Amino acid sequence: MIFLNLHDAVAQFSSWIWGIPLLILLIGGGFFLFVYSGLVPFRYLGHAVNILRGKYDKHNSPGDLSHYEALSSAIAATVGMGNISGVAIAIATGGPGAIFWMWMSAFVGMATKFFTCSLAIMYRGKDEEGNIKGGPMYVITEGLGKQWKPLAIFFAAAGLIGTLPAFQANQLTQTLIDVFQVKESNVLTSKFLLGITIAIITSLVIFGGIKRIGKVAAKMVPMMVVIYLVTVLTILFLKFDQIPTIFSLIFDDASSGRAVLGGALGTVIITGIKRAAFSNEAGIGTAPMMHGTAKTNEPIREGLVAMLGPAIDTLLVCTLTALAILASGVWQNFEGNGISLTLSSFDNVLPYGLGSVILTICVLIFAFSTLFTYSFYGYSCLSFLTNTKTGKYYNYIYIITIVIASVIKLDFVINLIDSGYALMAIPTVISTLILAPKVKKAANDYFLKLKNNKL
Repeated sequence: MIFLNLHDAVAQFSSWIWGIPLLILLIGGGFFLFVYSGLVPFRYLGHAVNILRGKYDKHNSPGDLSHYEALSSAIAATVGMGNISGVAIAIATGGPGAIFWMWMSAFVGMATKFFTCSLAIMYRGKDEEGNIKGGPMYVITEGLGKQWKPLAIFFAAAGLIGTLPAFQANQLTQTLIDVFQVKESNVLTSKFLLGITIAIITSLVIFGGIKRIGKVAAKMVPMMVVIYLVTVLTILFLKFDQIPTIFSLIFDDASSGRAVLGGALGTVIITGIKRAAFSNEAGIGTAPMMHGTAKTNEPIREGLVAMLGPAIDTLLVCTLTALAILASGVWQNFEGNGISLTLSSFDNVLPYGLGSVILTICVLIFAFSTLFTYSFYGYSCLSFLTNTKTGKYYNYIYIITIVIASVIKLDFVINLIDSGYALMAIPTVISTLILAPKVKKAANDYFLKLKNNKL
């Protein structure tokens, strides 16, 4: 009874917090930053790639991770279950039109990432041991002043919820249950045992700290993206004739919501924005915590690198997932949700059960890469609220959460994490909008130096 009440309360809160005011703040704020930037950062995408390649790396700069490791770690957190399961949830809940609003959210998200992650370098803090730290909580206290600390505390407290590994653990166990066709009577026990196994594997990496997480992510991310892209492109090749129809369906449903909701356009928009926020995390505040550890003294440089995240995550990977699901046709009559829909879509197109096999491999890599990275976010939030010594205990909470999340219902998990994300977005976007002029001034100076070959 207590769980049922909690389930309903979380669902109601998630529905309420993701109302019009938050959408105005998140998307309206992102659109303002998009326009305010003068689109200048978008003209330097080639320069961002050169930074990523290590052309401007200086190993004696303060920080823990290279530009590449910082982006890889941030992408490891974003290119995960949100791209495989989250897209399926978006289509099942909001119809094909939700994908269009995910795209729109990604475009403004690129500008948001540029500003938030530039600020993460511009206003870094230090813990009591002298280690450099980044993230919205430090941007607020260092950039806005100590009188704004309650807002920083609000972000960190919300971050303890939003960065829990619940969604990844839940959908990873569900994938394995579906693939191995576990009998209904054995599902709960199997999920529990899988949860324990996942927790053990995750602990081997996260207890090694941020540097180990960064090195593991740097190796996993390229491999997982390539395997997944090749698989999805194969599906699209087999269904090539349907691609124009699918795009037409996405655009038509984006303005009507007719596909599954009978014209509930507001739900289509909200669903797309929520799932995009979960996918690329622009404006939420997690990525700045990772990018804030980059080895650099140039805030704009890291902002440019971070801007590539939503492009890779949402515009590329999420789009390919959506096209594969829609091309299969399974989504129209499917009763399930999340990863089960993606699995059925892949199996419907690829022969001999290859879809389940390949997707399972991708899910394992995607889920674990996210599980490894998210632990650092929660650790950072707890360390800010308490101290570094206490913050290290977060990993134990994290591991226990993996086991619990493996056996509870998906809708509760989604509502819980969505609620945490919504609360995190409020201080992140507010502080970014206030400090945006600082970033624009720094950007003008940086691009002038670049033009004059003075970097």
